[in-house]
Amino acid sequence: MKLLIIAGHPDMPHSVANTVILDELAHAFPDANIRKLCETAPGGTFDVAAEQQALLAADIIIWQFPFWWFSMPWLLKKWQDDVLLYGFAYGSGAKLAGKRLLVSFTTGAPAAAYTGGEGSVGDINKITEPFATTARFCGLDWQGAMWLYDVSYSNRSTPEAIEQQKQAAREYAAKLIARLKEIGA
Repeated sequence: MKLLIIAGHPDMPHSVANTVILDELAHAFPDANIRKLCETAPGGTFDVAAEQQALLAADIIIWQFPFWWFSMPWLLKKWQDDVLLYGFAYGSGAKLAGKRLLVSFTTGAPAAAYTGGEGSVGDINKITEPFATTARFCGLDWQGAMWLYDVSYSNRSTPEAIEQQKQAAREYAAKLIARLKEIGA
């Protein structure tokens, strides 16, 4: 299983949960290609050929990011715009068909914010539909989305709170790793 992880946090040094998740993935899958976009393209200028080559070499692709404004951060969106081009990702000559895509993200808000009920911002399953649409449009085998709730910057006021977020991220990462092993089997 050739695993490609596109880490879309634009400021990874200040992330708690995404950093822990990526560390756990790196430990579980030492041969995975982990591309931290904040390091490979800090200003948002990508080596498109290198990014496309990484996609071609992968069997399973993961987008790992914090959920910002009900979508992905600007850096991951720019990566999509710059890398998933006509003739490569979709349209005549598309090359990604059959590769598996799993989307994994963290949210600052608690689960209650995404129930779709009164007082929530919406149904998380409906909010994530554009990711599935992108996968289908590119011929990717959609493996779904997974997420970890309630790991916001505002909940890090004490060392204990930071440790709680790290523990939640480790527990989430274990579920993500199990899902990836299932997908790759």
